[in-house]
This record gives sequence, structure tokens and C-alpha cells, in this order.
Amino acid sequence: MTDQVDNWHKLARYDTNMQGELHANLLRNNGITVSLQPLSAIPGMNSGVVLWVENTDLAQAQRILDGVESDDNTGADLLASMSDIELGIVSGNPVNHDAADNQFNKGGNA
Repeated sequence: MTDQVDNWHKLARYDTNMQGELHANLLRNNGITVSLQPLSAIPGMNSGVVLWVENTDLAQAQRILDGVESDDNTGADLLASMSDIELGIVSGNPVNHDAADNQFNKGGNA
């Protein structure tokens, strides 16, 4: 990534943070460096975001975003199609506790 400010271009503006994050992750998954600019300085305001990309990635990023349908369900459809790992959700294996586990895990001296 470069430090040059003038190498970045505004790619898209989204009304909600979720839309912006979904599209940013789509671009990142395709090897494009994305910068998100929140439209509110107050955390949690959900006022939207602007996506910025570098000169070298602008055309490819635009093609990728053009391939995403632009209807009311785009965010929901994109969210449904992305895996937990793509969304940054990491979950461990569920712990299965039953009565047999409790007989050995009483605490105290081992």
C-alpha cells in the first residue's frame, strides 16, 4: 500500500455501515485494498460509509461492484452468500456438557 493520498479514489457511498462493510469484504476477498471512511465520527451511528480504493484497483473494483445486483435485497443476499469466515465471524467447536462431565470437574484438589 502506498502513502500517497492522491492515489485513492472514492468508489462508492453506502447509506448503512453494513452495506459498506459487505461490499468492502467482497472487494478484499478479490485482493483489492479498500479503505472505509465512516460518515459519522460517533461510533454506532450507522450513518453510512464511503469506500476508497487505490488507482491501480479502481477499474477492477468497479467491475466487481457492477456485478452485484442493485436491488433492496442486495445486502441480505450478499450476507447470506458469504461464509462466516468471510464475515470475520470465528466460532470454536461447541462444548458438549453432560452429566458424565460433571463427575470429574468438581473443582478443588486434583
